[in-house]
Amino acid sequence: HTKKILIGRRKNDPYIKELTWGFPGGRPNYDEELEDGLKREILTKTGLVVDVQHLIFARVHPEQRNFLSLYYLCEVLDGREQAGELFHELAWIDPRETERYFTTSLHPTIREYLATLV
Repeated sequence: HTKKILIGRRKNDPYIKELTWGFPGGRPNYDEELEDGLKREILTKTGLVVDVQHLIFARVHPEQRNFLSLYYLCEVLDGREQAGELFHELAWIDPRETERYFTTSLHPTIREYLATLV
């Protein structure tokens, strides 16, 4: 609705050392659905309750080949924005600004999808 996306500044990412800013998310537990794990991780890292809309894209990172990322579109339902866990800062940005913040590769499919949000 606002045409903005939420990103967070990471503190010493244990998996991808070059990572500074990234999308909120995390690893699901083995006993939960992917979307439920995403909701839990986003709440922990941002203080926001979200509705998971749909899967956008999945990829393996060139910086860490054994690391799989699933990108979902989510809508904020409730909560109070607050950086938590591995994030020490949150920012709502225009999707066209994403590459200015990210220090790791941004897959062309994600870049193209973000362009549709403006």
